[in-house]
Amino acid sequence: MKIIKSSPLLAMLIGFIIIAAAISTISVEGRKHHVKRIKPKHRRHSKDTPTGSPAPAPYPSTHDGVFNILSFGAKGDGVSDDTKALVGAWKAACKVVGGKVEIPAGKEFMVKAVTLQGPCKEETVVQIEGTLVAPAKIGSWPKSSLFQWLNFKWVRHVTIQGSGTLDGRGYNWWNLDNWQTQKRNKYIPPMKPTALRFYSSGNVTVRDIIIVNSPLCHLKFDDSDGVKVNNITISSPANSPNTDGIHLQNTRNVEIQHSNIACGDDCVSIQTGSSNVHIHHISCGPGHGISIGSLGKDETVACVSDIIVEDISIQNTLAGVRIKTWQGGLGVVKNLTFSNIQVTDVQVPIVIDQYYCDKSKCKNQTGAVSISDVKYNNIVGSFTAQPVRIACSNNIPCMNVDLMDIRLRPSGGIRGLQTHQQQHALCWNSYGKTQGPLVPSSIGYCLKKSNIDGYNPKRFIASSQEKLCHL
Repeated sequence: MKIIKSSPLLAMLIGFIIIAAAISTISVEGRKHHVKRIKPKHRRHSKDTPTGSPAPAPYPSTHDGVFNILSFGAKGDGVSDDTKALVGAWKAACKVVGGKVEIPAGKEFMVKAVTLQGPCKEETVVQIEGTLVAPAKIGSWPKSSLFQWLNFKWVRHVTIQGSGTLDGRGYNWWNLDNWQTQKRNKYIPPMKPTALRFYSSGNVTVRDIIIVNSPLCHLKFDDSDGVKVNNITISSPANSPNTDGIHLQNTRNVEIQHSNIACGDDCVSIQTGSSNVHIHHISCGPGHGISIGSLGKDETVACVSDIIVEDISIQNTLAGVRIKTWQGGLGVVKNLTFSNIQVTDVQVPIVIDQYYCDKSKCKNQTGAVSISDVKYNNIVGSFTAQPVRIACSNNIPCMNVDLMDIRLRPSGGIRGLQTHQQQHALCWNSYGKTQGPLVPSSIGYCLKKSNIDGYNPKRFIASSQEKLCHL
C-alpha cells in the first residue's frame, strides 16, 4: 500500500529531470551559434611527441646547398651585427658537399672578427656579391681576436669568389701612434688584424673579389698548401703602414695571377717556409714591390725556394723585386727567377739587402741567410734612386746571381740624378754572371766572377744551413 502511494511523487521527479536536461541542451546549442570562433594555437611538440607533419629542414636554404645569410637573420644594413648569420650559413654549407654561402649584392653586412672552421665537405664556396665591413671602432674588437678579421681554419677545397668587397675599415688603425687617436680610444690594442686569413688549409681558391683598407695584411696564407689567387683587387693608400697585399708564410704550391695590388707595404710578401710559388701577370703599386722576406730576424731559421715572378708591372714603389734578410739569420734562399718585369718610377728596381733593419740601428752580426741561384732577366723601365743594389753578407756571399737583359734609366723629369752612386749599380760580395743588353753599363761589372784566382763560391755554401731547410 505504501508503494502505491509514493508512485505519483516518483513520476513528478523523473519529469523534472527530463525538463532540466532539455533546457541545458538548448542553451549549449545557442552558445555554439553566438560565440566567436578562436583559431587553435600550434603548440611545440617535444622530441618524444609523435606528429603527423614532417620534420622541418635543419637549415634554411634558397635551394639545395645554397645558404643565403639573409635566411639566417642577417640585416645587411651595415650597422647591425651579422656575425652570427654568417657563422650559421657557414656551418650549414660546411655540412653539404658543394655547399655555398651566399652574401647577396646590394647590401652591406657588418661582421666582427670571426673564425670559420673546417673540416667541411668538399667544394665549399663562399659567394660574395655584397659588401662585408669590419667594425669601425677599434674598441669594439674583442681583445682575443686581433690576429685577423675573417679567419678560415682547417678548410680544404674551398673557394672564395664573387664581385663583392671586403672592407677592413683600417683607417682608424693606421694612426694608432697618433696622440689624438690614443686620446679618443680608451683601449689601444697591441697589434692590428689581417683582413682575410687562411690557416692550415689546402686547395684554396680566392678569385674576383675586392679587398680594401685592411688594418694590416689584406690576404694571408699561413701553413697552407695548394693556393690559387686569380683576378682579385687589393687597395689601400700608399701611406697605410704594414698593409701587405698578399702574405705567404709556411705555404707551398701557390699561384697568384692576373690581379691588381695597391697598398702601403709589399704587394706580395713571401716569408719563411714558402716554396714552389708562381706569381705572374700582376700590377703592383703603390707599395714596396714584391719581396722575399724579411727573413732571419732574431737569428731564426728561414727557408725559401723555387719562386718564379714573371710578367709583372710595378709602378711608384719603394722597390721592384727584393730579397731582404736580417744579420745573424740562418737558412737558405735559393732557386729564384724574376723575369719580364716592367718598372715605372721605382726607387730601386733590383734589391738584395742582407743588412735589413727596420729601426734606426741594428746589431752587427756575422751570420746570414745563404742566398744562391737568383736570376734576373728582362727587367726594363725607370728608376728614381738607383738601378741595382745588391748588398750581401761579408761572411756568406750571394752566389750564382745572374743579371741578363737589364735596361733601367732614370725617370723622366728628374734632375740631379747624375751622381756616381745614383747612376751606377751597386754590388757587394756577390758572385754571378751578366749578359747584355745592360743599362746602365755599370751593371756589366757589378758582380764578381767565380773563376777569378780559382775562387769558387760554392765552397762557401753553408751545407749545415741547407740541412736545416731539408734541401
